[in-house]
Amino acid sequence: MRINCHFLLATKKKMGGELEDSLVELRQTFRSGRTRSASWRKNQLRALIKLIHDKEDNISEALFQDLGKHPVESYRDEIGFIEKSATNALNCLEKWMAPTKSRLPLGFFPAKEEVISEPLGVVLVFGSWNFPITLGLDPVIGAIAAGNTVMLKASELTPECASFLAETIPLYMDSNAVKVIVGGVDIGEQLLQQKWDKIFFTGSPRVGRVVMSAAAQHLTPVTLELGGKCPAIVDTLSSPSDIKTTVKRVISGKWGTCSGQACVGVDYLLVEEKFAPTMIDLLKKTIKKLYGDSPIDSKYLCRIINKNHFERLHKLLEDPLVAASIIHGGSLDKEKLIIEPTILLNPPLDAEIMTEEIFGPLLPIITLNHIQESIEFINSRPKPLTIYAFTKDETFMRQIVSETSSGNVVFNDTFVHFVCDVLPFGGVGQSGFGRYHGKYSFEAFSHEKAIMQRSFILDAEPRYPPWNDFKLKFIRFAYKYDYFNLMLLWIGLKK
Repeated sequence: MRINCHFLLATKKKMGGELEDSLVELRQTFRSGRTRSASWRKNQLRALIKLIHDKEDNISEALFQDLGKHPVESYRDEIGFIEKSATNALNCLEKWMAPTKSRLPLGFFPAKEEVISEPLGVVLVFGSWNFPITLGLDPVIGAIAAGNTVMLKASELTPECASFLAETIPLYMDSNAVKVIVGGVDIGEQLLQQKWDKIFFTGSPRVGRVVMSAAAQHLTPVTLELGGKCPAIVDTLSSPSDIKTTVKRVISGKWGTCSGQACVGVDYLLVEEKFAPTMIDLLKKTIKKLYGDSPIDSKYLCRIINKNHFERLHKLLEDPLVAASIIHGGSLDKEKLIIEPTILLNPPLDAEIMTEEIFGPLLPIITLNHIQESIEFINSRPKPLTIYAFTKDETFMRQIVSETSSGNVVFNDTFVHFVCDVLPFGGVGQSGFGRYHGKYSFEAFSHEKAIMQRSFILDAEPRYPPWNDFKLKFIRFAYKYDYFNLMLLWIGLKK
């Protein structure tokens, strides 16, 4: 036993030493200035795209080993996503890097200005296990596009993907500027003890608080992508084709994204009581069509990440009142870590399944007398990452946007906003803060530095003491950009 303890202590010390050495190397690389050039940034993005092309099969296999993801799902949500994101950054990089200019007010004449984006420095990215490639590499794309050096902490819960990233990235990218570290909670704690110029974290609110607390010790800025209970409001629709499309998109947003283990996954439905039977009947039929007569044996459903999460979900269903609300599914395979798509009708609102993020293949349906009540229902709970709403009522759409608060709102679809490079993605309140994707990722890892250059001529004496009424009037007019009265005051025609 003493040998094991000494071994673990030695291993931890060794890892701590390697971590500090890596951090020193990242800092030296950043200080050398080479990451600031457009050519370096482009080369890293091209290298990442080549990695994705060369290793697509390896990535797909790693995702299958860790999560049971089907190759098509792996390409849609991870491989293709990263290729698209890196390509977009490569194509837009020079535009993003270009200084921006505005027209200065006349009162600053003679002067010129610009705003330049400069890299923050050495950044830390915490990847997440549910999308270990996407949620690890997409922030890295933003970090290197902005000219930073970066440490990626891959999730230990997906060991195949973590090993792949740690072993493969150094073969393609600048290993002095982009590093991957693998390890558990102890490594995460050691990382948080270091001083970083930015921390980007994707995960639970509980761990997010730990990250934010540690970052505060060094006044390090953070982006937190935390998730939450994302509702889907389903208005009473009259068109059979609209109802059919809604059901398929709800299923995709619930069970089609890592079996519900997604921060943007549909957490629960809000429907009018009179419309619920129609929705439930079509949900059951469509689940059978998409996943077969025995969904628990389907190759199109991801498995639950591990036994702990499996037991957590199982426990949600063990509440007698919750179990009584199951109207479809409910079968579990503990050996395979599979839970079939499960629908619950009106479980108790104070049960854990309705107070905590489900993060699994369980879908509560809550019925309302009128769909407009969904706004009050959502507002009585923590702000979600995304509100989904299926409706053709433009007035109701405007109400949802103006009377609720969430990171994002998507009408008549699910998940698609996450893959759109031109929209910012991020939470608000308990669902996180900060934003990324596309140019917003570049901005998340950049500092916008304002630069003003003035001339030595036309120095306005009213700026300086000793003060008098004339100087006060001059400053008043200047702040109002009232140049007419300013000139009258200056030439003595205004008292």
